[in-house]
Amino acid sequence: MPVVIVNMLAGRSAATKRALLKKMTAAVTSSLDVPPESVRVIIQEMAAGHYGIAGLPVDDYRRRRAEAQKKKAK
Repeated sequence: MPVVIVNMLAGRSAATKRALLKKMTAAVTSSLDVPPESVRVIIQEMAAGHYGIAGLPVDDYRRRRAEAQKKKAK
């Protein structure tokens, strides 16, 4: 029984997660030649404050990146 664990930031809609589950299951079934009923997908959501990129909380990182892109566009 294949088990796939997806770690992602909280906040996506139920419809988006449903689509992810469907596509992840399809990828595993075609890659491993197993029936969909044997595939388990676990979505683990985390708060943005529990995730960092380049030493910054993700919100700070995104803000700095957006500011840098604005400066490049000028």
